[in-house]
Amino acid sequence: MHPAIATLLTRRPVITDGASGTLLQAAGLALGECPDAWNLHRPEVVAGIARSYADAGSDVVLTNTFRANRFSLERHGLLPQLELINRAGVTLARDGAGGRARVFASVGPSGRMLAAGDVTAEELTRAFTEQTRHLCDAGAEGIVLETFSDLAEAMLALSAARATGLPVVVSMVFDAGRGKDRTMTGATVEQVARELTAGGADVVGANCGSGIEDAQEVCRRLLAATALPVWIKPNAGLPELLNGQPVYKTPPETFAHGAVRLRDLGASFIGGCCGTTPSHLHALSRRLRS
Repeated sequence: MHPAIATLLTRRPVITDGASGTLLQAAGLALGECPDAWNLHRPEVVAGIARSYADAGSDVVLTNTFRANRFSLERHGLLPQLELINRAGVTLARDGAGGRARVFASVGPSGRMLAAGDVTAEELTRAFTEQTRHLCDAGAEGIVLETFSDLAEAMLALSAARATGLPVVVSMVFDAGRGKDRTMTGATVEQVARELTAGGADVVGANCGSGIEDAQEVCRRLLAATALPVWIKPNAGLPELLNGQPVYKTPPETFAHGAVRLRDLGASFIGGCCGTTPSHLHALSRRLRS
Protein backbone atom coordinates (compact mmCIF):
# COMPACT_ATOMS: atom_id res chain seq x y z
CA MET A 1 0.00 0.00 0.00
CA HIS A 2 1.26 3.47 -0.84
CA PRO A 3 2.44 5.20 2.37
CA ALA A 4 0.17 8.21 1.74
CA ILE A 5 -2.88 5.95 1.59
CA ALA A 6 -1.80 4.06 4.69
CA THR A 7 -1.51 7.34 6.57
CA LEU A 8 -4.97 8.47 5.46
CA LEU A 9 -6.51 5.17 6.48
CA THR A 10 -5.49 5.60 10.09
CA ARG A 11 -8.69 7.63 10.23
CA ARG A 12 -11.27 5.46 8.56
CA PRO A 13 -13.48 6.09 6.74
CA VAL A 14 -11.77 8.90 4.88
CA ILE A 15 -14.31 11.55 3.90
CA THR A 16 -13.79 12.89 0.40
CA ASP A 17 -15.55 15.87 -1.16
CA GLY A 18 -18.72 16.37 -3.18
CA ALA A 19 -19.50 17.70 -6.63
CA SER A 20 -17.62 20.62 -8.14
CA GLY A 21 -19.65 20.93 -11.34
CA THR A 22 -22.86 21.41 -9.36
CA LEU A 23 -21.33 24.35 -7.49
CA LEU A 24 -19.72 25.84 -10.60
CA GLN A 25 -23.10 25.80 -12.33
CA ALA A 26 -24.66 27.51 -9.33
CA ALA A 27 -21.96 30.18 -9.64
CA GLY A 28 -22.79 30.81 -13.29
CA LEU A 29 -20.95 28.21 -15.36
CA ALA A 30 -22.73 28.22 -18.72
CA LEU A 31 -23.86 25.12 -20.59
CA GLY A 32 -20.99 24.00 -22.81
CA GLU A 33 -18.43 26.20 -21.05
CA CYS A 34 -15.15 24.58 -20.00
CA PRO A 35 -15.20 24.22 -16.18
CA ASP A 36 -11.43 23.85 -15.98
CA ALA A 37 -10.93 27.31 -17.52
CA TRP A 38 -12.38 28.80 -14.33
CA ASN A 39 -9.03 27.96 -12.72
CA LEU A 40 -7.74 30.96 -14.67
CA HIS A 41 -10.81 33.18 -15.05
CA ARG A 42 -12.70 32.67 -11.76
CA PRO A 43 -10.04 31.39 -9.35
CA GLU A 44 -11.83 32.72 -6.29
CA VAL A 45 -14.84 30.47 -7.03
CA VAL A 46 -12.67 27.38 -7.55
CA ALA A 47 -10.69 27.96 -4.35
CA GLY A 48 -13.96 28.62 -2.54
CA ILE A 49 -15.30 25.19 -3.52
CA ALA A 50 -12.30 23.44 -1.97
CA ARG A 51 -12.66 25.65 1.11
CA SER A 52 -16.35 24.84 1.47
CA TYR A 53 -15.68 21.10 1.43
CA ALA A 54 -12.81 21.40 3.89
CA ASP A 55 -15.18 23.40 6.12
CA ALA A 56 -17.76 20.61 5.77
CA GLY A 57 -15.32 17.99 7.06
CA SER A 58 -13.69 16.53 3.95
CA ASP A 59 -10.35 14.82 4.52
CA VAL A 60 -9.60 14.84 0.77
CA VAL A 61 -10.59 17.47 -1.79
CA LEU A 62 -10.18 17.17 -5.54
CA THR A 63 -8.82 19.67 -8.03
CA ASN A 64 -10.91 21.29 -10.77
CA THR A 65 -9.00 19.48 -13.52
CA PHE A 66 -11.40 16.73 -14.55
CA ARG A 67 -11.39 17.75 -18.22
CA ALA A 68 -7.95 19.36 -18.35
CA ASN A 69 -6.53 16.87 -20.84
CA ARG A 70 -5.34 17.88 -24.30
CA PHE A 71 -8.34 16.43 -26.13
CA SER A 72 -10.95 18.25 -24.08
CA LEU A 73 -9.05 21.53 -23.88
CA GLU A 74 -8.37 21.53 -27.61
CA ARG A 75 -12.13 21.53 -28.29
CA HIS A 76 -12.35 24.78 -26.33
CA GLY A 77 -9.28 26.35 -27.92
CA LEU A 78 -7.40 26.05 -24.63
CA LEU A 79 -4.65 23.59 -25.51
CA PRO A 80 -1.86 26.20 -25.13
CA GLN A 81 -2.99 26.70 -21.52
CA LEU A 82 -3.00 23.02 -20.57
CA GLU A 83 -0.10 23.20 -18.14
CA LEU A 84 -1.29 26.47 -16.62
CA ILE A 85 -4.83 25.18 -16.06
CA ASN A 86 -3.63 21.98 -14.39
CA ARG A 87 -1.10 23.74 -12.18
CA ALA A 88 -3.64 26.37 -11.18
CA GLY A 89 -6.15 23.66 -10.29
CA VAL A 90 -3.76 22.19 -7.74
CA THR A 91 -2.74 25.58 -6.34
CA LEU A 92 -6.34 26.72 -5.88
CA ALA A 93 -7.38 23.47 -4.17
CA ARG A 94 -4.41 23.72 -1.83
CA ASP A 95 -5.23 27.35 -1.05
CA GLY A 96 -8.86 26.50 -0.36
CA ALA A 97 -8.10 23.44 1.73
CA GLY A 98 -5.64 25.44 3.82
CA GLY A 99 -3.87 22.34 5.08
CA ARG A 100 -7.08 20.88 6.53
CA ALA A 101 -7.54 18.32 3.73
CA ARG A 102 -5.28 16.43 1.37
CA VAL A 103 -5.42 17.58 -2.26
CA PHE A 104 -5.82 14.82 -4.83
CA ALA A 105 -5.89 15.70 -8.53
CA SER A 106 -8.97 14.83 -10.56
CA VAL A 107 -8.36 13.28 -13.99
CA GLY A 108 -11.32 12.30 -16.13
CA PRO A 109 -11.60 10.30 -19.34
CA SER A 110 -10.39 11.74 -22.63
CA GLY A 111 -13.78 12.07 -24.25
CA ARG A 112 -12.53 9.91 -27.16
CA MET A 113 -13.61 6.34 -27.86
CA LEU A 114 -10.69 3.93 -28.01
CA ALA A 115 -12.77 1.03 -29.32
CA ALA A 116 -14.24 3.19 -32.10
CA GLY A 117 -10.82 4.21 -33.33
CA ASP A 118 -11.26 7.86 -32.34
CA VAL A 119 -7.88 7.72 -30.61
CA THR A 120 -4.97 5.32 -30.26
CA ALA A 121 -3.62 3.80 -27.06
CA GLU A 122 -0.38 5.67 -27.61
CA GLU A 123 -2.17 9.01 -27.92
CA LEU A 124 -4.12 8.38 -24.74
CA THR A 125 -1.01 7.38 -22.84
CA ARG A 126 0.79 10.56 -23.94
CA ALA A 127 -2.18 12.71 -22.93
CA PHE A 128 -2.56 11.16 -19.48
CA THR A 129 1.19 11.23 -18.91
CA GLU A 130 1.27 14.92 -19.79
CA GLN A 131 -1.61 15.88 -17.52
CA THR A 132 -0.61 13.79 -14.50
CA ARG A 133 2.99 15.05 -14.70
CA HIS A 134 1.82 18.67 -14.52
CA LEU A 135 -0.49 17.84 -11.59
CA CYS A 136 2.29 16.07 -9.73
CA ASP A 137 4.78 18.88 -10.35
CA ALA A 138 2.26 21.40 -9.01
CA GLY A 139 2.07 19.59 -5.66
CA ALA A 140 -0.90 17.21 -5.87
CA GLU A 141 -0.76 14.53 -3.17
CA GLY A 142 -2.54 11.86 -5.18
CA ILE A 143 -4.25 11.21 -8.52
CA VAL A 144 -7.91 10.25 -8.84
CA LEU A 145 -8.86 8.78 -12.20
CA GLU A 146 -12.62 9.21 -11.96
CA THR A 147 -15.80 8.64 -13.95
CA PHE A 148 -14.15 6.24 -16.39
CA SER A 149 -16.53 3.98 -18.29
CA ASP A 150 -13.97 2.20 -20.51
CA LEU A 151 -11.73 -0.15 -18.57
CA ALA A 152 -9.13 -0.21 -21.35
CA GLU A 153 -8.78 3.58 -21.19
CA ALA A 154 -8.66 3.49 -17.39
CA MET A 155 -5.80 0.98 -17.52
CA LEU A 156 -3.81 3.29 -19.81
CA ALA A 157 -4.48 6.24 -17.51
CA LEU A 158 -3.45 4.14 -14.51
CA SER A 159 -0.12 3.25 -16.09
CA ALA A 160 0.55 6.92 -16.86
CA ALA A 161 -0.47 8.12 -13.39
CA ARG A 162 1.63 5.51 -11.60
CA ALA A 163 4.74 6.95 -13.25
CA THR A 164 4.35 10.06 -11.06
CA GLY A 165 5.00 8.04 -7.90
CA LEU A 166 1.82 9.44 -6.34
CA PRO A 167 -0.94 7.20 -4.97
CA VAL A 168 -3.53 6.46 -7.66
CA VAL A 169 -7.26 5.95 -7.16
CA VAL A 170 -9.23 4.55 -10.10
CA SER A 171 -12.98 5.09 -9.93
CA MET A 172 -15.32 3.70 -12.59
CA VAL A 173 -18.95 4.42 -13.46
CA PHE A 174 -21.34 1.48 -13.16
CA ASP A 175 -24.60 2.60 -14.75
CA ALA A 176 -25.31 -0.01 -17.44
CA GLY A 177 -27.00 -3.39 -17.48
CA ARG A 178 -30.20 -4.44 -15.78
CA GLY A 179 -28.62 -4.27 -12.36
CA LYS A 180 -26.68 -1.05 -13.03
CA ASP A 181 -23.58 -3.10 -12.28
CA ARG A 182 -21.64 -2.78 -15.53
CA THR A 183 -19.67 -0.02 -17.16
CA MET A 184 -20.88 1.46 -20.44
CA THR A 185 -18.46 -0.86 -22.26
CA GLY A 186 -19.75 -3.94 -20.44
CA ALA A 187 -17.15 -4.58 -17.73
CA THR A 188 -18.48 -6.10 -14.52
CA VAL A 189 -17.61 -4.92 -11.02
CA GLU A 190 -15.47 -8.00 -10.49
CA GLN A 191 -13.61 -7.61 -13.79
CA VAL A 192 -12.84 -3.99 -13.01
CA ALA A 193 -11.61 -4.84 -9.52
CA ARG A 194 -9.37 -7.65 -10.74
CA GLU A 195 -7.77 -5.73 -13.61
CA LEU A 196 -7.21 -2.50 -11.71
CA THR A 197 -5.70 -4.42 -8.78
CA ALA A 198 -3.35 -6.27 -11.11
CA GLY A 199 -2.54 -2.98 -12.85
CA GLY A 200 -1.18 -1.46 -9.67
CA ALA A 201 -3.97 0.83 -8.47
CA ASP A 202 -3.69 1.86 -4.82
CA VAL A 203 -7.46 2.30 -4.39
CA VAL A 204 -10.36 1.17 -6.59
CA GLY A 205 -13.89 2.45 -6.59
CA ALA A 206 -17.01 3.80 -8.20
CA ASN A 207 -18.49 7.26 -8.62
CA CYS A 208 -21.43 8.92 -10.31
CA GLY A 209 -24.08 6.37 -11.35
CA SER A 210 -27.68 6.45 -10.24
CA GLY A 211 -27.47 7.10 -6.51
CA ILE A 212 -26.34 5.95 -3.10
CA GLU A 213 -28.63 2.91 -2.94
CA ASP A 214 -27.15 1.26 -6.06
CA ALA A 215 -23.68 2.24 -4.89
CA GLN A 216 -24.08 -0.03 -1.86
CA GLU A 217 -24.26 -3.18 -3.98
CA VAL A 218 -21.35 -2.05 -6.16
CA CYS A 219 -19.36 -1.35 -2.99
CA ARG A 220 -20.11 -4.82 -1.58
CA ARG A 221 -18.97 -6.51 -4.79
CA LEU A 222 -15.80 -4.43 -5.08
CA LEU A 223 -14.86 -5.35 -1.52
CA ALA A 224 -15.41 -9.02 -2.28
CA ALA A 225 -13.24 -8.87 -5.41
CA THR A 226 -10.16 -6.99 -4.16
CA ALA A 227 -8.11 -6.49 -1.02
CA LEU A 228 -7.48 -2.85 -1.96
CA PRO A 229 -9.25 0.02 -0.18
CA VAL A 230 -12.52 1.00 -1.86
CA TRP A 231 -13.53 4.53 -2.88
CA ILE A 232 -17.24 5.35 -3.31
CA LYS A 233 -18.74 8.70 -4.45
CA PRO A 234 -22.38 8.32 -5.54
CA ASN A 235 -24.67 10.95 -7.03
CA ALA A 236 -27.45 12.57 -5.03
CA GLY A 237 -29.93 10.40 -6.92
CA LEU A 238 -30.94 10.66 -10.57
CA PRO A 239 -31.37 14.19 -11.93
CA GLU A 240 -34.65 15.71 -13.04
CA LEU A 241 -34.68 18.53 -15.56
CA LEU A 242 -36.09 21.81 -14.24
CA ASN A 243 -35.98 24.78 -16.60
CA GLY A 244 -33.37 22.92 -18.62
CA GLN A 245 -31.09 22.33 -15.63
CA PRO A 246 -30.50 19.01 -13.85
CA VAL A 247 -31.85 18.96 -10.30
CA TYR A 248 -30.85 16.24 -7.84
CA LYS A 249 -33.46 15.42 -5.24
CA THR A 250 -31.68 13.33 -2.56
CA PRO A 251 -31.46 15.57 0.54
CA PRO A 252 -28.35 15.71 2.72
CA GLU A 253 -29.70 13.64 5.61
CA THR A 254 -30.93 10.86 3.32
CA PHE A 255 -27.56 10.82 1.59
CA ALA A 256 -25.75 10.69 4.92
CA HIS A 257 -27.91 7.77 6.05
CA GLY A 258 -26.84 5.83 2.94
CA ALA A 259 -23.21 6.72 3.62
CA VAL A 260 -23.43 4.99 7.00
CA ARG A 261 -24.32 1.79 5.16
CA LEU A 262 -21.28 2.24 2.89
CA ARG A 263 -19.09 2.65 5.97
CA ASP A 264 -20.57 -0.46 7.57
CA LEU A 265 -19.94 -2.46 4.41
CA GLY A 266 -16.28 -1.49 4.60
CA ALA A 267 -15.74 1.40 2.16
CA SER A 268 -12.56 3.26 3.07
CA PHE A 269 -13.22 6.50 1.16
CA ILE A 270 -16.73 7.98 1.05
CA GLY A 271 -17.98 11.17 -0.57
CA GLY A 272 -20.40 12.44 -3.18
CA CYS A 273 -20.57 13.08 -6.90
CA CYS A 274 -23.11 14.95 -9.07
CA GLY A 275 -25.70 16.92 -7.13
CA THR A 276 -23.94 16.70 -3.78
CA THR A 277 -22.99 19.92 -2.03
CA PRO A 278 -21.15 20.99 1.12
CA SER A 279 -24.45 20.46 2.94
CA HIS A 280 -24.42 16.79 1.90
CA LEU A 281 -20.80 16.42 3.01
CA HIS A 282 -21.46 18.18 6.31
CA ALA A 283 -24.32 15.79 7.05
CA LEU A 284 -22.22 12.83 5.93
CA SER A 285 -19.26 13.90 8.05
CA ARG A 286 -21.44 14.43 11.11
CA ARG A 287 -23.02 10.98 10.77
CA LEU A 288 -19.82 9.09 10.00
CA ARG A 289 -17.83 10.78 12.75
CA SER A 290 -20.50 10.45 15.42
